[in-house]
Amino acid sequence: MFHVMPVPPTGHLFARTVETVSNNSEVREFLKSRRARITPDAAGLQVYGGLRRVPGLRREELAMLSGMSVDYYNRLERGNLTGVSDSILESLARALKLDDAERTYLFDLARAANQKRPRQRRRGPQKLNPAIQHLLDGMTGIPAFVQNGRLDVLGMNDLARALYHPNGDEPEQPQNFARFVFLDNTSQEHLTDWESTAQDVVAILRQEAARDPHHRDLTDLIGELATKSEDFRTMWAAQNVRLHRSGSKPFHHPVVGDFELTFQAMQLPGDEGLTLIAYSAEPGTPGHDALNLLATWAATMRSGTNQKVGGAHARPGTI
Repeated sequence: MFHVMPVPPTGHLFARTVETVSNNSEVREFLKSRRARITPDAAGLQVYGGLRRVPGLRREELAMLSGMSVDYYNRLERGNLTGVSDSILESLARALKLDDAERTYLFDLARAANQKRPRQRRRGPQKLNPAIQHLLDGMTGIPAFVQNGRLDVLGMNDLARALYHPNGDEPEQPQNFARFVFLDNTSQEHLTDWESTAQDVVAILRQEAARDPHHRDLTDLIGELATKSEDFRTMWAAQNVRLHRSGSKPFHHPVVGDFELTFQAMQLPGDEGLTLIAYSAEPGTPGHDALNLLATWAATMRSGTNQKVGGAHARPGTI
């Protein structure tokens, strides 16, 4: 797991921006941030005046709401989740009013704290199962792609290529969307709502880091982003997490224009860590019209490419 220093260093200190530590600091910062978010009023507690020195709940108030002793909660907030039961975690999640993503994150942190820590190993380049690529290719009416937990895009269909690579600039190697958002100077021009997208990327990476804390390539990516991007460091420190299941996304396309699509994200059974994301739009909406126009344009571009390829093989003097 990673702990990001609050003040961005410079020069030779870049390497210290992110420190590999036990997950104690992650637990501590997460619980403190969520406790500070809940006011006594929101928790249903009556306040009898006096100056409060904390922005949210006091430790003793949260302990009471969670049904545990103050000493036991203090132990948890120090980052020690060793041996904690699911029932205690459930009580804590209810008292902190955690959403599904935050609850999952807390349980993942607890699972990591109670596992023997294996040595981190690099994993070989991840390749998409050809059967999954065939599935993508068969989804002709909607843009769809598959990504892993690091947000490497491992495969996409023709309509997704037309959506994301209208200039035919799809890289041969899997593109990492997190690197594009934070390290590519053109990302803010290409992404209609860069701030929201960037927040989502950080939240997804934090969620994945808790789910798979010993993934060396993932922790290296987080370290790289924190070293090179002040925006990433700031957003990472906010301790936000999210589950990437469904939502809407605005697009700006050089041919089709501005439109909005909804997306569904589905975990692929048998391929742990891989997610298929598909975009769609309700019939009769501007997004649906934009998809139809995008499909027509993509078909025209493919036809033109095939004609050029055919012409190259039919040059005079070659048989």
